[in-house]
Amino acid sequence: MDEQVWQPLRTVEGLPITGGEGRFRLLETAPGGLAYLIHYPAGVASPPHAHDHDSIVYVLSGRLRGEVDGVESELEPGDSAVHPRGVVHHVEALTDAMWVEFKSPLPERPPIA
Repeated sequence: MDEQVWQPLRTVEGLPITGGEGRFRLLETAPGGLAYLIHYPAGVASPPHAHDHDSIVYVLSGRLRGEVDGVESELEPGDSAVHPRGVVHHVEALTDAMWVEFKSPLPERPPIA
């Protein structure tokens, strides 16, 4: 995959996203993890899911509403959140939103597509 080209984002952990389609770019990959740039238009949401890695979300623009292990929060630019390995979570774009998502350890399979 060319890291400089936006790819359509239609699934998270094999589950379809709702409310439309997002997009992503792979920023960097290392033996211990990777970083994505992710964009969701307003109204797009990931389904509740868990995965085999930890994720750290850092919001660049827009507003997100998320839930991690039953606890809901809203995130704005400069905010961050952790999605721990094995814990159910989801995110919804309240406005057009862009964030960097760091995943570690390196996921066993691509978590988004």
